Amino acid sequence: MSGDIDARIEALRRSDRLPAHVAIIMDGNGRWAERRRLPRLAGHRAGREPVRTCVRTCARLGVQYLTLYTFSLENWLRPAAEVRGLMRFLEDVLESETLELDENDVRLEVIGRVDMLPEATRAAIDRARARLADNTGLCLTLALSYGGRAEIVDAARRIADDVAGGAIDPDDVDEPAFRERLYAPWLPDPDLLIRTSGELRVSNFLLFQIAYTEIWVTDTLWPDFDASHLLDAIEDFTRRERRYGRSD
Repeated sequence: MSGDIDARIEALRRSDRLPAHVAIIMDGNGRWAERRRLPRLAGHRAGREPVRTCVRTCARLGVQYLTLYTFSLENWLRPAAEVRGLMRFLEDVLESETLELDENDVRLEVIGRVDMLPEATRAAIDRARARLADNTGLCLTLALSYGGRAEIVDAARRIADDVAGGAIDPDDVDEPAFRERLYAPWLPDPDLLIRTSGELRVSNFLLFQIAYTEIWVTDTLWPDFDASHLLDAIEDFTRRERRYGRSD
């Protein structure tokens, strides 16, 4: 299997249609755990290996950006014990994975209403980002305490503040001006959005940015997602014709 994966990676590396930015909605951890009669947090822990696999594979392929929907604003509504467990798990992952990320030349960024995260979680993020800040390879972005509508609302507030302060004229508010006020204006729109667990919705993820993103859905639950699934998605992407609203 590893030889097959290596061959597929090498073939994709030679492609001129490789996606620059892959985004993933990592869905199905809870269902994976429930089917095994395990606590939901066991599903989140099992989802750690697919994250590691996706980072390694994207770095090998030469994908420039990988964005993972890690914790949504709606996730705050989950039971308090589950949320606390998720935050502690995230802190542990950030502490333990930073060395490998550094060895793979990965840079770390975070988007979302990060001020809502616990102080210990924010501190772990800051330490990891600082350690990886000078890397120039894959940019790994974690969407934490994130919602696409919230990002649009926050950008609109920044626009309103800038108009009120005279920094921008209302007539100059256009898409580029709006994009500049998103959480990560330097982050290009995803070329490919992958969703696991078979759900056919975007779940409030990168709503402004995915206007022309190609979408690939698999029934596989996130803890079972592996390099073969990722390569399936990317290979499928390379066969698509992107028209951006233009006629055939």
